Amino acid sequence: MSRRIARSSPGTEAQPGRPPGSLSLVDVVAQSVGFMGPAFAVSFLLPMLVGITTATGKGAGGAAPLAVLLGTVGMLGVGWIVSAYARRTRTAGSLYDYVTSGLGTRIGAAAGYVYYLGVLVLGAAIAVLIGGTLHDVLKAEFGVAALPVWAWQLLLLAVLLTIVHIGVQVSVRVQLVLALVSIGVLAIFFIYVIVKVGGDNSLSAFNPSSSAQGWGGIAFSVIYGVLLFTGFEAAANLAEETAEPERFIPQAVLISLLAAAVFFLLGCYAQIAGFHFSVDAVADSAGAPLVALASPGAFGAPWVARLVELVIVLDMLAVYIGVSVSVTRGVLTMSRDGWLPQRLGKVSARRGTPVGGTSVVGVVYLATILVSQVFGGAVAVRGLPDHVSWFAWLSAFGVFSLAAIYFAMCLGAPRGLRDHVNRPLVWVSSLVGMAVTGGALFGAVYEVPAPTILAAWTAICAIAVALSAGFLRAPRASASLEP
Repeated sequence: MSRRIARSSPGTEAQPGRPPGSLSLVDVVAQSVGFMGPAFAVSFLLPMLVGITTATGKGAGGAAPLAVLLGTVGMLGVGWIVSAYARRTRTAGSLYDYVTSGLGTRIGAAAGYVYYLGVLVLGAAIAVLIGGTLHDVLKAEFGVAALPVWAWQLLLLAVLLTIVHIGVQVSVRVQLVLALVSIGVLAIFFIYVIVKVGGDNSLSAFNPSSSAQGWGGIAFSVIYGVLLFTGFEAAANLAEETAEPERFIPQAVLISLLAAAVFFLLGCYAQIAGFHFSVDAVADSAGAPLVALASPGAFGAPWVARLVELVIVLDMLAVYIGVSVSVTRGVLTMSRDGWLPQRLGKVSARRGTPVGGTSVVGVVYLATILVSQVFGGAVAVRGLPDHVSWFAWLSAFGVFSLAAIYFAMCLGAPRGLRDHVNRPLVWVSSLVGMAVTGGALFGAVYEVPAPTILAAWTAICAIAVALSAGFLRAPRASASLEP
């Protein structure tokens, strides 16, 4: 029999300032969209999809939109499995509980460690990047350099911790505003670019022959197609605080996934078309292709370029909040289930927010900021500022960890969803999801040079340690689950 979430469980009682079941469908969609950061992702990942800034030099070239389309198909399989689990569970543990249902308690615990460590490291990556990016934009565009990079990083960390501590309703609504503004502005710009390209628009971007490396390059770029969607499942972390979780969470997951897919395809195609389907032209602006398109002489003006830079930073802030909210709920659930120290499950008596999880976020992000300042060149990538190099390395670790958990969830889905009314669809979604996420994992280690490869190997070591911890500790049933 499948395991379903208990309606009440330790740590989920009504708290002052945290009415149970207070979040709407829009709120939980905001959490998933905020985590994904569509505007931030589509602006930063185009050079990787094309193959210009990848560690291996592989990519889809002019067929980058085709790689995004293939990645979308694979992630829809993963998303359908998440939504199927979400219809029967109500837990802040998200994928941790889903893997437990399919592969057992010990592997589920290991998945929890790996998943939330990966999310935590992704948050730390943003903590380093956002301060550096804001510093660079202000200096380049306005000649303002009142604060050093580390000061911006610490200031934004203080803002983040305040928002996360005040309450989840504030967090998701801040994310919603930031995401809507960012996505809206960029969607309008993308449509404008496509209209201006006019008769030169072409479906060649979806033709494998547009990739100089053929299907091999396209298949490699699907890795970054998966990376675009990382965090789509974040709505499930708020299930215990959602009004109708069995209905709203599955809807939020699929709505977020589909909306992001449309935006990613639009944004990727518009940028390729804006550079006249020339990989060399993209390469000439590899540092910031979207800003280059918004600049004078292309499709914009100085104020348009500045607006684009602003919305990218705003969306980066939405990602920062979304990732951090997910970590705090994960720490709460794993502490409640006995896999983390009990004190980390502490909840604010006044606001009902996870104090232990927020403390973990603050300590880890602060430590990462300090390490990135003291050892700036430790993971240096030639031609990139230190904060960008650190972001690239840390995000490689985080994405590898999350892809591994997506794969584990798909692997266990036929067992965890064995009583589902549509068993054939469970199997199809599972196989498609494993094919895409397995390919992403392979691509993250195949012929990847240092220092990037060290991120994947560090993640593999973390997975080994997590499995050991899960098997060495006494097995426990999730406090959130019932037979």
